[in-house]
Amino acid sequence: MKKQHLFIGGREVETAAYTTLYAPYSKHAIAEVADAGLEEANKAIEQAVAAKPVMRRMPAYKRAAILEKLVQLLGERREEAANLIALEAAKPLKAAYGEVDRTIQTYQFAAEEAKRIHGETIPLDAAPGGEGRFGYTVREPIGVVGAITPFNFPLNLVAHKLGPAIASGNTIVLKPAPQTPLTAYFIAELLQQAGLPDGALNVITGDGKLLGEAIVQDPRVNMVTFTGSAAVGASIRAMSGIKRVTLELGSNSAVIVDKDADLEAVAARAANGAFSYQGQVCISLQRIYVLADVFEVFVERFTAEVKKLQIGDPLNPATDVSALISERDVSRALGWIEEARNLGATVACGGTAEGGIILPTVLLDVPSHAQVSCKEVFAPIVIVNKVNTMEEAVERVNDSEFGLQAGIYTNDLKTAMDVSEQLQVGGVMINDIPTFRVDQMPYGGIKQSGLGREGIKYAIEDMTELKLIVFNRT
Repeated sequence: MKKQHLFIGGREVETAAYTTLYAPYSKHAIAEVADAGLEEANKAIEQAVAAKPVMRRMPAYKRAAILEKLVQLLGERREEAANLIALEAAKPLKAAYGEVDRTIQTYQFAAEEAKRIHGETIPLDAAPGGEGRFGYTVREPIGVVGAITPFNFPLNLVAHKLGPAIASGNTIVLKPAPQTPLTAYFIAELLQQAGLPDGALNVITGDGKLLGEAIVQDPRVNMVTFTGSAAVGASIRAMSGIKRVTLELGSNSAVIVDKDADLEAVAARAANGAFSYQGQVCISLQRIYVLADVFEVFVERFTAEVKKLQIGDPLNPATDVSALISERDVSRALGWIEEARNLGATVACGGTAEGGIILPTVLLDVPSHAQVSCKEVFAPIVIVNKVNTMEEAVERVNDSEFGLQAGIYTNDLKTAMDVSEQLQVGGVMINDIPTFRVDQMPYGGIKQSGLGREGIKYAIEDMTELKLIVFNRT
């Protein structure tokens, strides 16, 4: 069994205590993972501060070259990375390979964007008193970036923190999720091989609250980027003071199905969007609102697609749905299903568990105040409700404290444009599910879904300071 130490200042650091890491599906012990305390957190931040001048002076082409080398190394170890994700996160192997491939693309985008960080010239003589002056802006590294990441995309969501930070010349202290630390240490190893200077990336694991607060509150950390729950995001915002914060938080993403949609195609795509990685995806399709004219037909086709999904071991290439990340989440999900049933919802399929696996569950006619509707379910559960008008559908989608992404299926251009304006979300997918994401697009939400945007180009804007320089030529 692997004994995983911390990674600080370019070397492994042992700690006094280690925690046993168990695979969510098999329950087998897979590693002993170092528990960092405040002393180790301080050392990690010290090393990140010490490496700031090195990264700040590094020319863009060298930062790009490090990221390009990482792309090569990760491609060579693709199978190892996918198996590691499947083992520690119980992500079905086919989805784990997909995550590795997306991560390679994410770092490739970061390498390209490292060469495109620039400012603009300012026409100062457009204002009285600006004559004879020349102005321009540059973008400079913000400094030390504190990155706190979740379990559900342990490779790619880490890449969305590390990629733009390295591309823009920053240093990082990374605290990965307790259930998926091995993937983070794996990428740290590859970055060291790729030539990243010692101290530019430091990885610490242990008590999430203790380490998270140490990173967020330390004045030497110039920015915090966090992906996780809305409650923790609000706490980070409150603790961070005036330092820059990017928050990618929760959602209960919805799609609207118009009466003219291709129901067979929508049903297949929706089944994928609702149950990929057991629904443990920030933009997992959780709510479906179907126009009354086609409701029954859609439900029939959708449940048929759901029943095709294969349940089992995440290391089996045929598996579509496996164990939830923890037994606590299984109990919570079952409780929410039972609550919905007691409130009058109908279970069209699923609704039970086999060990740590919640069977893919479809609930019909769910009241909006049921937890499976108004909260982020983060489990293989989707609700399908009938609506009589498009206006009602939009109202139901917007009746949420979240606003990450939403989708609409329609063949009417006016409907598509009107609804895209009316939906209160960060991104609207027309004729697609809200689960769609490619890694260069601006990604983020409004309301309780967070602050700021990811996507390498957009994250770099948050990870750099804009400086104005003015020459007086008179």
